Amino acid sequence: MLGYEGKRVLVVGGATGMGAAAAKKVAELGAEVTVLDVADVNFPVKEFIKIDLRDKASVDAVIEQLKGPFQAVFSCAGVADGTRGIILINFIAQRRLLEGLVAKGALPRGSAIGVISSTAGSNWREHVPQLKEFFAIPDWEGQAKWVEAHKSDNYLENADGYMFSKRAMSAWVAQQAYPLLKKGIRINAILPGPTDTPLARANADIWLAYASDYRADVGIKHLQPEEMADALIYLCSPMATGVTGENMIVDQGYTSSLIMGSFGS
Repeated sequence: MLGYEGKRVLVVGGATGMGAAAAKKVAELGAEVTVLDVADVNFPVKEFIKIDLRDKASVDAVIEQLKGPFQAVFSCAGVADGTRGIILINFIAQRRLLEGLVAKGALPRGSAIGVISSTAGSNWREHVPQLKEFFAIPDWEGQAKWVEAHKSDNYLENADGYMFSKRAMSAWVAQQAYPLLKKGIRINAILPGPTDTPLARANADIWLAYASDYRADVGIKHLQPEEMADALIYLCSPMATGVTGENMIVDQGYTSSLIMGSFGS
């Protein structure tokens, strides 16, 4: 039913965490998997290509190297605040890579893109004017300069930070729904809640502590990378052909419960 048998799938940031879980699961479903990452892959894949998402030349070289066609792309790379080049890794480079693959025809009609944003970016609708201004800048250098100029913008809460990078990813997915669908390509995002990944464990005092009172009250544990992989695999499968431009929150109901006051009231 998921339809991945014999399909070619590209996983950006597929060496660890949610990306690795997605790469392993989709391979089990019969896909030929290509992984892009700066870290080495320690499990079997069809192809592994090293990429540095902080380096424009590295990204452009990989775009040139990838021939396609890919029926699905899972764009999963992400780092935390304090990492050099966070906005490049979390958004600018992945946007450039995806746009480059579309431009060269590596994603045929009927293909799909699934990206990982975060519940940290779920309020992107409140920042649409600034995000559209940012998206309107066509080049890597210009985007990086815009971010540098808005690093101390209190309204954006630091454009060179994790939260802004995830707002940008979520908003960009919404913006791209129409133009990509005209090419026969769907794009969606998942917004994970606290998930037990190596990155989250490295920032456990913030990331894994978030919503701990909710989980304790309901009697559940942290989400696992495989649960995020399941959501990505579904969104890029034939089972979700009517879904595009969506930001699907995967957080065990925490956000909805806060909005409606059913928890914490």
